[in-house]
Formats: sequence, structure tokens, C-alpha cells
Amino acid sequence: MSDLYVSWPDYHRLIEQLAVKVYESDWEFNQIVCIARGGLRVGDLLSRVFDLPLAILSTASYHGPGGRSRGAITFSRDLAMTTPNLGSHVLLVDDLVDSGVSLKRSVEWLNHNYGFYIDEMRTGVLWYKACSIFQPDYYVDYLEDNPWIHQPFEYYENTTAEELAAKLSAPA
Repeated sequence: MSDLYVSWPDYHRLIEQLAVKVYESDWEFNQIVCIARGGLRVGDLLSRVFDLPLAILSTASYHGPGGRSRGAITFSRDLAMTTPNLGSHVLLVDDLVDSGVSLKRSVEWLNHNYGFYIDEMRTGVLWYKACSIFQPDYYVDYLEDNPWIHQPFEYYENTTAEELAAKLSAPA
């Protein structure tokens, strides 16, 4: 498996490209749901660009050293949202679709728990890997060789608060 290293400017550019793809599709939606943790930044920026409410579906599926071991997916009990109800046209976003299991199961979870609100749901990601069993409606990069993606926030997964305090208190 190859590695793909992504900088903050590249990461933000990908989110902007996803926003344009959704915009150019002329699909009218009224709610964004992001899959946390990876989709938080994507959902936040799209929520700001489209001026739409953001709901958060917390999940966990990667564990172990470096977060590279995929296990059973765990869902939060409810969505975190600031609106009284979920929108009827939902854009579900994440950072990537790897195996596709998490995104597929998230669609099923939303339909099971909130389907009475949803008339239509579409999905969007930055990276769509060839090994995925689920094809998102919107994606920026199709990755034929299924690389491990090193995202810019990965630094913080291996940094402690103590290390940050020492780094920030050191003279420049």
C-alpha cells in the first residue's frame, strides 16, 4: 500500500473542490451531516459555504497503533444538531471512503433513525478509494491504488498536551 501525504492547503483546496462539485450539480439540500471524526472539518466548512445547519454523527471504527486497524463501527446514540428536526434533503459527508463500510452503514443508520425526515440523501467525500464497496455521489479524488492517507491533523494524534506546552513555552 502506498502513502499519500496531504498538507493543510491541499486539504482545504479539496474541500473547496467538493463544495464546487456539489454546487454544480444543482442539487438543493437543506442539511449537512458529517461523520465524526474525519468528516468534521469537511462538514464544518461546507456548512459555512452553503450556510446550512450541520449535524454530527459520531462514529469510531479505526483503533490500535496509529489508528490503522479497522474494527466494528460504533455509532453515537443520536445526532448532535442545533435544529429541532433533521432536514429533508441531507448531504452526508466524510473525509474519505476507504472500505466503504462506514459510509454505507452511516447511510443505513440515518435512514433507520431519522428516515421519517429524509426525502433524499446524497454522500460526499474528498477521497474515494477503488477498494470501496460504496460509491459516494460526490468525490474529489478517485484513488486507484488505495493509499494510506496521511492527513494534516494526524500530527495531533501523536502529540500530547505536555509536548505542546513544552513546544509553546520554548524560546523561538
